[in-house]
Amino acid sequence: MKKKSSPAQIARNKKAGYHYELLDFVEAGLVLTGPEVKSVRTGQVGFHDAYVIFRQGEAFLQGLHIAPYANAGYVVSEPDRERKLLLHAREIRILAAKVEQKGLTVLPLDLHFSKGRIKTGLALGRGKKMHDQRRDLKEAAEQRDLEREFSPSGTLARYPG
Repeated sequence: MKKKSSPAQIARNKKAGYHYELLDFVEAGLVLTGPEVKSVRTGQVGFHDAYVIFRQGEAFLQGLHIAPYANAGYVVSEPDRERKLLLHAREIRILAAKVEQKGLTVLPLDLHFSKGRIKTGLALGRGKKMHDQRRDLKEAAEQRDLEREFSPSGTLARYPG
C-alpha cells in the first residue's frame, strides 16, 4: 500500500492576505542547502519582505529569512540570500509577463512539505490600498459577530428572549 502524504505546513506568511489581493496560486520547489533544510524543519523562517524576482528565464525568492542552523558546523549560510525557485519554464514565462504588464507581484504564502520535499505556495498579488484593508477588517469583524450571535454557545442562543 502506498502511504498518502498530505502537505504539512511549516510556516505561513500571515500578512500576505492583509497587504495584497491574492489572484492566482502556484506551488514551487525551493533550492536549499542542508543546514537551511534543518533550520526550516524547526520552523525558523520569516516572510517579512519576501517576493519573487525573474531574471534570465529563472525565478528567485528574495527576502525570505531562514535563520542559520546552530549545529551547522563550519558551513556558514547567509540568512537572507536569494533562493532559486523550481518552476516549469512555461509557468515562469506566464508569471513574469503578468508581473511586467499589470504591476502585480509574486509573493510566497507558505512553506510546506509535499512528498518529503520542501515547497512554497506562491500567489500573484496586487497591493491593497489602506481603505481596502480597513474594509476587509470591518467585514471580518462583522462576520465574526454574526457567527458569535448565531452559534450554539452564543448569548442569544443560550438565553432566548
